[in-house]
Formats: sequence, structure tokens, C-alpha cells
Amino acid sequence: MSPLSERTKSSSPVRDILHWCRGWARPNASTELKCVGEEEVDRMARDIGMSASELRAVARRGPAAADLLLRRMTALELDHDSVSRKERPTFQDLQRLCTLCASHRRCARDLARDPADLTWEEYCPNAGTLTALRTATMGARHARDAADDLSPTPVDGENQAR
Repeated sequence: MSPLSERTKSSSPVRDILHWCRGWARPNASTELKCVGEEEVDRMARDIGMSASELRAVARRGPAAADLLLRRMTALELDHDSVSRKERPTFQDLQRLCTLCASHRRCARDLARDPADLTWEEYCPNAGTLTALRTATMGARHARDAADDLSPTPVDGENQAR
């Protein structure tokens, strides 16, 4: 069984490709992609919705390159598992942009210092999408809370079997 087929239940096709690439010989994924024909690299990249050059860049950075995204989502009270299930293409794009971002050190430093500081919005390529997801999530929470507030409270004896 190939390393790729073993990981079909993974939450990220980017991680699947990286795992597959690293499963060959372990030198580094960038070197491993050089062993694959250009047409195959193009096909893999198309399969996960990115260009071949982006795939090579993702491979160079490794499978943990988008971990800062998960930390940022936690700081924003966004459930990354829920987003990855409900908004799969959006989550994949968030991962791709985070992996390719040039501000990893700054982001890690800002998250370590004060996750609530909004400075990240100035440099993060995912700022707009994360803000929109948070706004939508908060709106849904407020709507549920409002609906709960409007629900009639059962009166004694009202819920008894008739």
C-alpha cells in the first residue's frame, strides 16, 4: 500500500501529498519532487488546486508549515475541524496561503506574545478570510443565543405526557 493511500482520511490533501513525498527516502520533499516527472508534478498540483511551483514551495516547507494557521484559528475561537469539514475549499486555501506566507517568524512571535493582538491582520494573507469566518461564526452563535432567549420556558405540568 502506498503512503498516500494510507492517509486518505487526513484532513488535508496538502499534508497527504507532503506525506507521500516524504515517504520515499526522507532527504526532503523538494528533492523528492525532482525524482518525479514534470507531468506528474503538474497532475499532483492540479489535484490539490495549486500550481506546480506552489507544490514545490509547500514541499520545501514541510508538513507542519501550516500549523500557525491552527494556532491562529484557536486564538480566534474558530474550530478548525468544523471549518475543514464545512468549508473544505476555503480551509485548503487557508492552509496553502499560510504555508507559503513569508511572515512565519513574525506570526509565531505575535502568537506567543499576545494571541489577541490584532497586529497579525496587517501581514497575514488569511486575515480577510479568517475575519469573515469569525464574523460568520459569531453571528451564528448570537442567532442561536437569541433563539434560545426567545424560546418559551416550559410551565410546570406543560411537558407532561397527555
